[in-house]
Amino acid sequence: MRGFCATLAQGPDLPAEAERSIAVWQGGVIMAGDGTGQDGATRTDFMRVDNFDVRARRITPADRALLHELTVGVLWPHRAHDLDVFISLGEGYLATDEIGRALGSAMYFRAGDDFAMLGMMVTAPRLQTLGTGRWLLRRVMQDCEGCDLRLSATRQGYRLYESAGFTPLHTIRQHQGMVRGVAVPESVPGMSIRAMTAADVPAIRALDHHAYGAERRVTLDRMLELSSGLVSEINGEIRGFAMQRKFGRGMVIGPLVAEDDRMAMALAAPLIQRHQGGFVRLDTPVQSEDFSAFLTNAGMGLYDTVTEMYHGAQRRPLEGSQIYGLASHSLG
Repeated sequence: MRGFCATLAQGPDLPAEAERSIAVWQGGVIMAGDGTGQDGATRTDFMRVDNFDVRARRITPADRALLHELTVGVLWPHRAHDLDVFISLGEGYLATDEIGRALGSAMYFRAGDDFAMLGMMVTAPRLQTLGTGRWLLRRVMQDCEGCDLRLSATRQGYRLYESAGFTPLHTIRQHQGMVRGVAVPESVPGMSIRAMTAADVPAIRALDHHAYGAERRVTLDRMLELSSGLVSEINGEIRGFAMQRKFGRGMVIGPLVAEDDRMAMALAAPLIQRHQGGFVRLDTPVQSEDFSAFLTNAGMGLYDTVTEMYHGAQRRPLEGSQIYGLASHSLG
């Protein structure tokens, strides 16, 4: 298996004729490139859509405003700071037209050298049937060759990912709303909930590694930096944790790792109570009606669903500690 994959070399700018020297008809659009990358993989940096050229280039911090335009166009609530975090943690491509307008994006977030989470898969609404998303997906999958992959598929993107070989695992429920007083669940014998401290970080990393299915240390450490949090202890051993940070329209709870519904509720309840009257979101991949009912009763109704899909090995454990709350759809 190859290492974390082939980051394609970005060669010097070429005349238009040379850039279009390799072209194939694919999905109703003309794909054009400048030959092969450093691993011999065909590069397709340009695509012809209708009557204009689209170019894909590496995402940089300077692209935040363009990414924000894309997310606004598909009604995602990301703030500028949320996008800065994604750009700092991931790699990917931005598609722009001849006058620099953003038309699509695709990113991947490494977790070790054999796993990546795909995210920020956005295509401008007017291009969603013209092959731009497929083109960008192909690029990030080429970069991630040899890696197990995971993503959160919207309804609009589901068929694209399925055609690329992704397998559905389960539904992620997006709960959100203006929260009200929440009923604190009955305490679990021997379990205590307390504030997270720096001394807890090694245990939190180990729990997250198991629940996520890969070691995402860089991402997790950034979440720790941005969040306040709680841990659950049983007989002095940390068995679960929850973080909360500013995101989108208000606050998001996640990642949240717990062994069962009762532990997850015990961790989430104090974080919900802190923001009574405010907007709180939690995205849960756990198929638990009790946990969803708990969130709904707190004012966080079911707003939407996406489908978790994987390519390669299915890495998320189905027993033991589970992720009850995602860091975000893009980060998992």
